[in-house]
Amino acid sequence: MANHQQMASAIRALAMDAVQTANSGHPGAPMGMADIAVALWGEHLKHNPTHPHWADRDRFVLSNGHGSMLIYALLHLTGYDLPMSELKNFRQLHSKTAGHPEVGITPGVETTTGPLGQGITNAVGMALAEKLLAAEFNRPGHDIVDHHTYVFMGDGCMMEGISHEACALAGAWKLNKLIALYDDNGISIDGKVTPWFIDDTPARFKAYGWNVITVDGHDVNAVSQAIATAKHSADKPTLIACKTHIGQGSPNRVDTAKAHGEPLGAEEIALTRAAIHWPHEPFHVPSDVYADWDAKAKGAHQEQQWNQLFQAYASAHPELAAEYKRRMAGDLPANFHQTVVDAVVAANTKAETVASRKASQLALEAFTAAIPEMLGGSADLTGSNLTNTKSTPNMRVDLAGRIVKDEHGHGGRHINYGVREFGMAAIMNGITLHGGFIPYGGTFLTFSDYSRNAIRMAALMKQRVVHVFTHDSIGLGEDGPTHQSIEHAASLRLIPGLDVWRPADTAETTVAWAVALQNAHRPTALLLSRQNLPYLPKGDSKAKDASGLDAINKGAYVLAEPSEVGINKKAQAVIIATGSEVQLALKAQALLAEHKVAVRVVSMPSTTTFDRQSTAYKSAVLPAGVPRIAVEMGSTDGWWKYGVSAVVGIDTYGESAPAPVLFKHFGFTPENVADTVRAVLQRA
Repeated sequence: MANHQQMASAIRALAMDAVQTANSGHPGAPMGMADIAVALWGEHLKHNPTHPHWADRDRFVLSNGHGSMLIYALLHLTGYDLPMSELKNFRQLHSKTAGHPEVGITPGVETTTGPLGQGITNAVGMALAEKLLAAEFNRPGHDIVDHHTYVFMGDGCMMEGISHEACALAGAWKLNKLIALYDDNGISIDGKVTPWFIDDTPARFKAYGWNVITVDGHDVNAVSQAIATAKHSADKPTLIACKTHIGQGSPNRVDTAKAHGEPLGAEEIALTRAAIHWPHEPFHVPSDVYADWDAKAKGAHQEQQWNQLFQAYASAHPELAAEYKRRMAGDLPANFHQTVVDAVVAANTKAETVASRKASQLALEAFTAAIPEMLGGSADLTGSNLTNTKSTPNMRVDLAGRIVKDEHGHGGRHINYGVREFGMAAIMNGITLHGGFIPYGGTFLTFSDYSRNAIRMAALMKQRVVHVFTHDSIGLGEDGPTHQSIEHAASLRLIPGLDVWRPADTAETTVAWAVALQNAHRPTALLLSRQNLPYLPKGDSKAKDASGLDAINKGAYVLAEPSEVGINKKAQAVIIATGSEVQLALKAQALLAEHKVAVRVVSMPSTTTFDRQSTAYKSAVLPAGVPRIAVEMGSTDGWWKYGVSAVVGIDTYGESAPAPVLFKHFGFTPENVADTVRAVLQRA
């Protein structure tokens, strides 16, 4: 029989040794949660250390990611490819044991948990993905999708507002396979939390529609029994509130803020070793303790059982099995390219004048019909974002906790997130991390501020998530400066690894969607207009190629040369524009042509994509020695890197008035753009 005390002591010792060696880190949470970890990882968690990514494993999220030595110790002890040398290298350059757990760096880590609250929210997304996949793919006798999502979380996660957003949704969606274990130790960096955190947490979660179980977090058997009870829930997620002592085992640091985020010190570590009956040298674990923790054989058996189940499923339902494997692999359907061709041809042929938010919906109609893993949603703005399609009815859950299906057996694929932008963004991260879906969600561009940290995390984790941001400028009009985006496009472009698209018409919008769906390791933000935009004739044959991916997908291309407005000489200037301002550039080009001024118009729907192109391509689009003028209804700062001589932009907040009045007031007219070009040429 496993020695629970020694198993927990191994975690406590590794945590305090690694933090002491690094002279940096958080030993308190791993020491306080060690017994909880023994209960979950020692007795319940379904995982295979030798194959961390098998499809039906349980998902585990350490939401209080500062306690990263807890998960590193668990991964090492249970048999993952995380040798003791990596624990000794804790928090050092290029180690697999970073200060906070990072997905893609450490085997067994399911998500990057740095900012508090996002881990639990990612877990909600994972649990939702499991529920939706089970409803779609499971068949009687063949439950190939059947796993739990477990979360460790602390007071900081509870205090962050995003946890309120996500946990309320988890209750509404009846995510019964979501089990959160709360490290209720009452201590944070500033000390005892009672002066500023007086929530009745169990009552709060009961109000959300969760089961709540309260236990002694240092009683392994009690925690294990609580987990067993939670696993039998049919219609509710479960919070197991574990009363613990931060820094458990440390005679002088237990229950103190000092245990939270600093090394214990050599003297206190020696005292702790004696207190927890661990007489071993730093970073030494006895063989019998390793044997108690080793999960390789059990995990291999669990995966083998699932493989046999899946083989039987594949024999009975070969098409479903093939589809499940494709989706979990993240591969697009075989007909994806043809879907893009058809959608771009339709956009170019119809040449419709519509808002780019409507152009997005038109593209989505084609893509969601062909790509069943696309899972849409909106933060209570569906009628404005236009993220819904005929193929994506609203996702609903019945009173018994089952996904509601239509007469054809299909569940909904559009999520009503409510007014919860941050929660939506982080839940989408969890959905894509789980696998099986490509999530997208909509809100107004100005509200991307609420979503920003989760967007950043998607970029950091290299996850395919699509953010649909509409009402992208002062063009939304009367709602005024609180809703009019000024700095948002520029600030989103600053996030490394995030593709930002601001398309000018239906064709560019369709291509933007196609590129976003193909970006398997990159999130995308689509910035879309409220006001109607005309279709822009594509003078360059490559830009209107049937595939739609020969020039537009490079982020910028030559839309119109001087010859197209009757000027038979080389361009004297280049106007670069995005989104709704491209039409202004074309009209300014025509005005200048009347005075024999030759101008090239470049549409640049994605600066981030254009920046990755070859030097030769960028030079062909923006030739050296030709003055450049940028036009965009937003902050001007980001345009100077393109060597522009002037920017027609806006560096103040907007005003409340009809859009046409605002355009004139802020100088977004063909005449002002033409005058700006003339002024640049006069100075040249």
